[in-house]
Amino acid sequence: MACAPLLLEQFIYKKRNFVYAFVRHRLFVLCKQSLIRVQSAEGIKRVEISPKSNLKQLYDVVQNALKVDGFGLFMERNFATELQASGSQLVSTILKHGDMLYLKQMAGTSTRRTSTTAMENLTFRSAGQVSNEKSSNSTRPTNDVIEDAVDQQLLKSNGTINRERDAKLCHHNANGRCVHCSPLEPYNENYLKEHNIKHLSFHSYLRKQTSGMDHGKYFVFDDINCRIKPGCREHPPWPKGICSKCQPSAITLNRQTYRHVDNVMFENTKIVERFLNYWRTTGHQRMGYLYGTYEQHTDVPLGIRAKVAAIYEPPQESSRDSINICPDEGADEVDAVAKALGLKKIGWIFTDLITEDASAGTVKQIRGIETHFLTAQECISAGELQNRHPNPCKYATNGTFGSKFVTICVTGDQTKQVHMEGYAVSAQCMALVRDNCLIPTKDAPELGYVRESTDKQYVPDVFYKEKDQYGNEVQRLARPLPVEYLLVDVPASTPLQPQYTFTEYDKRQAFPIENRYIDGQLQDFNALSSYLSAWADDEFLEAISDFHLLVYLYKMDMLPLRQHMGPLLEAVRARNPNKAADFKAEEVWQLLESLVQASSTGSGGTTSYPSGAATSSGAAGSDAMDLDANTWTCNHCTFINRGELTSCEICSLPR
Repeated sequence: MACAPLLLEQFIYKKRNFVYAFVRHRLFVLCKQSLIRVQSAEGIKRVEISPKSNLKQLYDVVQNALKVDGFGLFMERNFATELQASGSQLVSTILKHGDMLYLKQMAGTSTRRTSTTAMENLTFRSAGQVSNEKSSNSTRPTNDVIEDAVDQQLLKSNGTINRERDAKLCHHNANGRCVHCSPLEPYNENYLKEHNIKHLSFHSYLRKQTSGMDHGKYFVFDDINCRIKPGCREHPPWPKGICSKCQPSAITLNRQTYRHVDNVMFENTKIVERFLNYWRTTGHQRMGYLYGTYEQHTDVPLGIRAKVAAIYEPPQESSRDSINICPDEGADEVDAVAKALGLKKIGWIFTDLITEDASAGTVKQIRGIETHFLTAQECISAGELQNRHPNPCKYATNGTFGSKFVTICVTGDQTKQVHMEGYAVSAQCMALVRDNCLIPTKDAPELGYVRESTDKQYVPDVFYKEKDQYGNEVQRLARPLPVEYLLVDVPASTPLQPQYTFTEYDKRQAFPIENRYIDGQLQDFNALSSYLSAWADDEFLEAISDFHLLVYLYKMDMLPLRQHMGPLLEAVRARNPNKAADFKAEEVWQLLESLVQASSTGSGGTTSYPSGAATSSGAAGSDAMDLDANTWTCNHCTFINRGELTSCEICSLPR
């Protein structure tokens, strides 16, 4: 009989079976002890505590059981509701037997922290209510994301496609509706086919996904992840270990059925013509950034149109076959000027033109369905730029999804004329480029290649589907990958009636474009003086309404115009001649006008130097002449100029 307690103890505590669990549960109930599970980075730990204990005692029990310090206990897995270490509530009012708590390491060493998100009088809900709210909040759209103005307008609009009453099929009165004249949804497939609309607009796609019985309650855009999830403690880091929890899923590429921008419209043809003048002059390719706005596109249900007002050309080195973009130290200043004018960077444009017959003005057709539309390198560049300019979206888990940034390629068409084609890459391509999984091929520009896994980087398998020679749909590994699976077409055009946000140049010479280092197109003080001298005083607003001129004035170091250009930019944006006249009367602009007037009366900075023969024929004593008598120092840049010059050789300002 002495060994009976020992046998009972072994039966209860050693054997892990149903009897063990039942007896243990009954013992805890009889002893009035609650079993609380605590999940941490090390796993799940069970602690026992009396229901009459307070939260301070609960923290002490967890600290002793897990041997940790500086932590917090939360009710949800996303660490939303924290239990107060200094709280006086009883455990029985908050938790019940078997509940799960989530431990999170905090900065500091004290376990008695004061939460910034919860208060002492916080009323805790039951575990079922918390779980339901957690599930609801994780799937509902977030309201903290500030979307673009055009997205907010389209979100409020009805979006339905109105139809007129059919005289043959509609047999009701004028106030009635039937299936033949009732409004259609913006994603109606028959309507899109009839009007030759290839892709859904992004907001039509949203309406389609949220049109069910739940009204999109559980619809979210999940971020496509191509990297190993960090922080997995179940195995050594890659390449020594990987598991299904941290391993990214395989990706099957699908052609994107929607697009964020449905049309790209240049306000007038002169914007593109000024951009193409560099290629016409040098024969080298050129690249630029598009600045403009987004507006509603009425030709597509719930569509968005990118309206281009100016093209900024960053520093670059180009040739007949390549373009190398150099670092732009003034990019932030250009964005600041554009923001003050109500514009933003909405895309990029580049040329791929080769002259075929200069006398006839024809170019070669390089791109097409038989060759390629965009090269793999251009797709990667477009994906990189789209990742830099994400689209704010409240239906996305991280607040952004996709991009409205567009790509415009100027190349030759089937008639061998200069033609613009617009594209955007899909969200899957953006994810592959962001995680450094996609690279170009060496010999085939129309093919990309998904990296293979190495010791430094794990790359998931990427597949695409195509039809084989028998017409069957088969799955291929994306090594190599046709870039057509990554592209979305975006039409590009100009309106029938030209629009002008900036000055319309008819007879006057336009201000030179930045970063063009060719004769006659340099941005310097002589160019500024010549440009402003061609305008009358009452034409100041029209003269100053040039994007390239405003950027030059904003970046000019000679005069402190940057701090005073706010009213001028506002006057250009609102096209207010009164505000422009007020800025013209300010002291800083009067000083600039005096310098321009003095420069226009001088000979400029192109004064010829004496010939080398004349200087070398003098005696040796002439080389040691008095510098003070034959030179002068510029008051603006302190450069020592030759005595025969009337303007500075460096800054071109008058003597």
